Amino acid sequence: MSRLEEALRDSADEVNRALLELLPNANDTIGRLTDAMRYATLAGGKRLRPFFVLSGADLFEVPRAWSMPTAAAIEMVHTYSLVHDDLPAMDDDDLRRGQPTCHVKFDDATAILAGDSLLTLAFQVIAAPDGHPDAAVRADLGHALATAAGALGMAGGQVMDLAAEHQSFDLEAVIRLQQLKTGALFGFCCEAGAIMARADEAARRALRSYAANIGLAFQIADDLLDHEGDEAALGKAVGKDAAAGKATFVELLGAEEARRRADRLAGEAVAALALFGDKAALLCEAAHYIVSR
Repeated sequence: MSRLEEALRDSADEVNRALLELLPNANDTIGRLTDAMRYATLAGGKRLRPFFVLSGADLFEVPRAWSMPTAAAIEMVHTYSLVHDDLPAMDDDDLRRGQPTCHVKFDDATAILAGDSLLTLAFQVIAAPDGHPDAAVRADLGHALATAAGALGMAGGQVMDLAAEHQSFDLEAVIRLQQLKTGALFGFCCEAGAIMARADEAARRALRSYAANIGLAFQIADDLLDHEGDEAALGKAVGKDAAAGKATFVELLGAEEARRRADRLAGEAVAALALFGDKAALLCEAAHYIVSR
């Protein structure tokens, strides 16, 4: 096992323990809702976004007790987005992480409420005073996450993704779509540690550049997996974007050029972290992992 693989495993284990404690668990009339929240969130996954939160915070020696609430919160936001994306009104998927999607396991209404509850719980966790001791920092984190998740971030990207079924998107439009739908949350994850540490603008700019590059590289790699991957191995349906007529990086660039572009983006991400020196070694490895997974 490589150093990065070990770090990803350890990070995921920490995040899973935090999620087990933070997610509600009720046995009364709202039990179906909390069961759906736990089902969707604890179904697996690499916990890659929390890893970037924790690793970015480690650059500034932010205590884990301060960074873990944000790491858990970002996984809640990510899970909410998957639950809603899988709904019949969106991508209409039946399989996620090798299991029935939340609306298939429960029902559409419960899945909508589970997603809503995960999103709001994320902000509850970030705002809680037992996380970062500085209320102004907690407010900054909440503001940054709201911006990344809302209409000018992930939700806006999802609207573009839905429109892509009926419109012809060129490469510029697909890049814009993915910068919103995927890249905005990655941007928050990578910069969150700098917000917690009140780091200077140079450090924050470097992390934003890193995030912008890995966000696009991640999506290109996803498009390649969707084009070439296996449903059983990936735990979700493949080839749906092409079947829906959506433009992808693979369709617009070709598989080989898409691979080259992802590799180039990973290299640019690594270069952006030069000012951190060896402290950023894991993040540099993660940039290359994203395109080779």
